[in-house]
Amino acid sequence: MRTFFNVEDLGDLRAALAEAQEVKRDRFAFQHLGKNKTLLMIFFNNSLRTRLSTQKAAMNLGMNVIVLDVNAGAWKLETERGVIMDGDKSEHLLEAIPVMGSYCDIIGIRSFAGLTDREFDYAETIVNQFVQYSGRPVFAMETATVHPLQAFADLITIEEYRGYGGTEVRGYENSAKKCRVACGSAARRPKVVLTWAPHCRALPQAVPNSFAQWMNAADVDFVVTHPEGYELDPRFVGGARVEYDQRKAFEGADFIYAKNWSNPGVLNPADYGKITSKDMSWTVDSEHMSWTNNGKFMHCLPVRRGLIVTDDVIESKNSLVIPEAANREISAEVVIKRMLEAIHNA
Repeated sequence: MRTFFNVEDLGDLRAALAEAQEVKRDRFAFQHLGKNKTLLMIFFNNSLRTRLSTQKAAMNLGMNVIVLDVNAGAWKLETERGVIMDGDKSEHLLEAIPVMGSYCDIIGIRSFAGLTDREFDYAETIVNQFVQYSGRPVFAMETATVHPLQAFADLITIEEYRGYGGTEVRGYENSAKKCRVACGSAARRPKVVLTWAPHCRALPQAVPNSFAQWMNAADVDFVVTHPEGYELDPRFVGGARVEYDQRKAFEGADFIYAKNWSNPGVLNPADYGKITSKDMSWTVDSEHMSWTNNGKFMHCLPVRRGLIVTDDVIESKNSLVIPEAANREISAEVVIKRMLEAIHNA
């Protein structure tokens, strides 16, 4: 595997999920793959879970890890072609990228959407330059349009807790083990709902894009609900059912995945990246969760309490936000493991 941006890059999802459980049983079983290999993690934006989980995954595999925060301690990088560099940017990405590639074996890249130029963002201009010029395998640690490590971790979590009743889930390892026993392969197809929720800042669509893409590929009944005008790009939402009535979408749901996103500009490109709704009735509270089938609450974190979700929901026995975050280590390890295997087999 040379790149990891979309669900198709993993191939057979069932095999990938089985591999995730194998890795979870022994995180250090594949250290021979990473011996004398280096992962370079490049951050154009802030991070907590992605930084910690991906670095931990690489260390589990025996790798050396270099972390570069581009905005703190590096030259300011120009990303556009054909510009006269007479401003505050001292180095062009096209020189920086091959230099970075010479110091490592695999590159992880995190670069958010600017939310001002939809064409630039959705062309994935920055990360595609790393793929083209680094000479190294490249995986996304969130880009302008996708966050596949998060979506993979989300799917791992749903597989572990599907069909699992209202039992306390914060005791992560024990609960996940009980869940696998309780669910079994005969568990019914769960209903998973991606719901928009209000926010005070304009946020990118990367997490909901990837979540939609991965749920469409998974064995779930998937529904997306949001205010009219917030339609996600068809390349990600695909044929998923879109329901503008949030209550109707929540009815009978087993998993509620709450996430804000700014206007994707699908219906009106001029609205791209803007906040065109602040409807607080979309905040997930206990009443919303009462419409579900004893549903589990999910969110990628960080979360704005009182906007996305109320305290009682995120702190309830049905909140999966901590096990979900813990699975970020597992999703990253599977991806890096596969890249290392490709290097060894080359």
